[in-house]
Amino acid sequence: MLHFISGGEIIFVFFIILMIFGADKIPEIARGMGKGIRQVRDATQEIKSEIKKSSKNKGIETDKITDDISKVKEDLNDITDSIKRDL
Repeated sequence: MLHFISGGEIIFVFFIILMIFGADKIPEIARGMGKGIRQVRDATQEIKSEIKKSSKNKGIETDKITDDISKVKEDLNDITDSIKRDL
């Protein structure tokens, strides 16, 4: 089960950041975080494309593998859900 951060928690974290770094540093920190997230996203996309290209060259069916992985995830979710209900 996913747990998300509530609005109150976000405001609290923002307040702590404001107290530690000051209002003048927040835009600079946000830009740095944005650049970092963009770099991670670009690297992830590059890795995915390289894996797909490599598997296509070797004749591996990625769609079948993806379907198999999805089925295993569903089976694991069913098992963990039943265990949670028993507890």
